[in-house]
Amino acid sequence: MFGKKVEPTLEEIRGQRRPSAVEALQNQSRRKSVSDKVVTGASQITTRQSLVPVGLVTCLFFLWGFAYGLLDVLNKHFQEVLDVSKSQGSGLAAAYFGAYFIGPLTYSGWIVRRFGYRWTFIVGLCIYGVGALMFWPSGVKRSFGGFCGSMFIVGSGLSTLETSANPFIATCGPPRYSEIRLNLAQAFQAIGTVVAPVLAAYVIFKEVGAPGGKSLQSVQWVYLGIAAFVFLLAIVFFFAPIPEVTDADMADQAEQTIDDGTGYVDKPLSKQYTLFYGVAAQFCYVGAQVAIAGYFINYVVEVRPGTSSATGSNQLAIAQGLFAIGRFVAGISMKFVKPRLILLIFMTMIIVFIAAAMGTTGNAGIACLSIVLFFESCIFPTIFTLSLRGLGRHTKRGASFIVASVSGGAIFPPILGAVSDLRNTRIAMAVPLAGFLIAWSFPIYLNLFKAKELDGYTAAKVGIVNVNGDSESQLGGTNGKVGYNTKEVEYGSSH
Repeated sequence: MFGKKVEPTLEEIRGQRRPSAVEALQNQSRRKSVSDKVVTGASQITTRQSLVPVGLVTCLFFLWGFAYGLLDVLNKHFQEVLDVSKSQGSGLAAAYFGAYFIGPLTYSGWIVRRFGYRWTFIVGLCIYGVGALMFWPSGVKRSFGGFCGSMFIVGSGLSTLETSANPFIATCGPPRYSEIRLNLAQAFQAIGTVVAPVLAAYVIFKEVGAPGGKSLQSVQWVYLGIAAFVFLLAIVFFFAPIPEVTDADMADQAEQTIDDGTGYVDKPLSKQYTLFYGVAAQFCYVGAQVAIAGYFINYVVEVRPGTSSATGSNQLAIAQGLFAIGRFVAGISMKFVKPRLILLIFMTMIIVFIAAAMGTTGNAGIACLSIVLFFESCIFPTIFTLSLRGLGRHTKRGASFIVASVSGGAIFPPILGAVSDLRNTRIAMAVPLAGFLIAWSFPIYLNLFKAKELDGYTAAKVGIVNVNGDSESQLGGTNGKVGYNTKEVEYGSSH
């Protein structure tokens, strides 16, 4: 059921009437699902027209940034309160990111293709809320296994949100600004990761070290508040204006970019080699990133003796602050520097500074590891958008594969934890270094072999000027030449 091929064929797409962006926006408040085989006109939306829907979806990025930031500090907190080892503590990350392997490739990917973005947002928020509620009984039973199970449900909800939110931001607006949109939107995710460690330092870590400081009530109340908030947000998204960008829209958009030098050719999904390379690079990168964040506090405590976990949490907040700043810097820079070059530069600097963090201690080591987070900032969203380039009618399924690669976060932290238990956290940073080296090969490949194609997309005029000349144009030529047809957008139709 979930694996059934539902992408539209070119024959189904061509011959349809292409609605204007205005018509797409008029339909954005309709709450019925939209067939993925229908051209809605949403791929023609301009930057100004995309501001409201993109702004609403950006709120979701803060949510999983907050959840991800809490994951890092809960790892250390449970080591102290529930007396689990470093490698056992990584079970939280394994549960959270393990859900990313299952969801996007099965139910979340199917939901976004079958029912569209709006309903995928709502389902993801509801699953997230249920997982957050499960933290209460887990705390009552003081069950680390219960917390891991709850975190798996939270990860299932967030993976569902990412399966829809990332491609929505990347495709809702002119394609030339795709990388900029996703980097700036994900900057708010980074802000969530800053807020979470600060909250942990003053709420979750508050009683650690005090007489009887083994209470989990602060964790329970934090997640109860999260549950209430995400359920309310699900209601907001039920009524929110969300234009549906279908795979048919993306195929139409891709054909319109041919004259801009992209060299777009429709190919079967099995021959989208850049996509699969991007998935592998993202898997290794995310695994390395999560491993560093999950053991950042351990690193601080080890390389600067006498440092408390609360202080380490504050240091993590500073590093996450650099991460957030880096996303804004990268997003703005992409207006002037090609995204493929920024990806290569930032990946190179990551490798330089993590190697330096392994070779130093004290404040110098902490500074180097913090700078690593600054350069990590743009990697995920930039790999994501560059890997989606040229997928056309395979865009949603391709996005599901890239989101599934986030499951690398379930693999690297346990390995780092095991090495840290045997040696120390500083030496164990060799594990994420290996992941970064593999991911580094992807921007090298893009700059050597895909530069002309990618530069064509950053010069595309779709959503910038009226490429087709009139809103009654018919799809059918290699670059969408005009004709006439009266086929209407069908909301609520099935596949």
